Amino acid sequence: MSDHAYIIGVSMNKFGKYLDRSIKCLTGGAFRQVLKDCDLERKDIEAAWFSNTGWGMSDFQHCIRGQVALSANGLDKIPITNVENACASGSTALHGAWTAVKAGLYDCVLAIGAEKVYSEDRALMMKGFLSGTDVEVTTKYIEAMKKKHKEKAPGLKESEVKESGKNKEKKGGHSVFMDFYAQGAREHMKKFGSTQRQLAVIAAKAHNNSTLNPLAQYTFSQTVKQVLADYEVAYPLTRGMCSPVGDGAAAAVICSEKFLKQHPSDRAVKIRASVLKSGSWMENTVTERAAQTAYDGAGLGPGDIHVAEVHDATAFGELYQTEKLGFCPEGEGGVFAESGATALDGKLPLNPSGGLLSRGHPIGASGLAQIYELVTQLREEAGKRQVKTPAIALAENGGGTIGFGEAAMCIHILEKK
Repeated sequence: MSDHAYIIGVSMNKFGKYLDRSIKCLTGGAFRQVLKDCDLERKDIEAAWFSNTGWGMSDFQHCIRGQVALSANGLDKIPITNVENACASGSTALHGAWTAVKAGLYDCVLAIGAEKVYSEDRALMMKGFLSGTDVEVTTKYIEAMKKKHKEKAPGLKESEVKESGKNKEKKGGHSVFMDFYAQGAREHMKKFGSTQRQLAVIAAKAHNNSTLNPLAQYTFSQTVKQVLADYEVAYPLTRGMCSPVGDGAAAAVICSEKFLKQHPSDRAVKIRASVLKSGSWMENTVTERAAQTAYDGAGLGPGDIHVAEVHDATAFGELYQTEKLGFCPEGEGGVFAESGATALDGKLPLNPSGGLLSRGHPIGASGLAQIYELVTQLREEAGKRQVKTPAIALAENGGGTIGFGEAAMCIHILEKK
């Protein structure tokens, strides 16, 4: 068994909308860049984990996605594992690669994710998000809500129905997950007194961070006032509080301590913990369970983290995960953000990349994009968005929904070498 596993190379392309580029093309770009980043060749890669969720739905490319995408870019014959775990797919690919290196099976492996979410067929695009739930249960729930409330969105109050319906008609609808997040936000507001303005503070921070990230999908700034004035998706969430749809790819090369000694690098980052957990219909504790296992495995606690990327598919996602990861007490995520603690120069910078909210969220690539950002931060190569001398970083990446929580949850803790 290998003592430690290290990330020696990372890459991501600029996230955006690429109708003219295929999954093979996006994969190839990220693959070539990650090899360049760690100065390795294709022959050095002994196995690969390929992350993707939607290629089958869009182009009927099921079953052997990784073999198809990677062989088109000169990587074949080696073991290739296909990974699909909703929004946590990229992090799950990294976990699989880490597990194999730790087990001593391989010394140098690849985790890579590529996704094309954007489509001119908006109805088909939004329908795809339903697959990240128990489709049978969710479909019945939505139909029951439509029947009961005459087509209003799940969880909306009567006073919110009219405007929400207008927005759906005007903008072409939205992911069912936005309704789930909105419901969670409303419950949090009712229970703890968090505010819509606090969500806008989180969203504005993400947008402003992304102006410093040339690889982000969105690179325009937003004020709190502008976020609040944006059109409503599902109360209390405005468009500025929700991640965009887009395409992209990201990758990481993971190696053993033995391999690192043979290929010395002062840019390598140690993986202190890699955890994958699943949700439950019986309880909503998957983040806490995963985080505690990660903290225990790394011999660290929430107070030891210097920078983090968390799953902010909406601004409420960041607020919620801030609490679940133990960065602040339950119910105080909004206050924590409003205090400036999560800003680039704050006590605990969160989502310096711009997060899913602004960096973008091509589902199969998102978890590895978090890793790209954190490795870049630990190397102190992040330019104008560089946080101050980080040594320990955490990535939290959730995927899908089971019951009232995530179906899959990955936590990674990284350490500067």
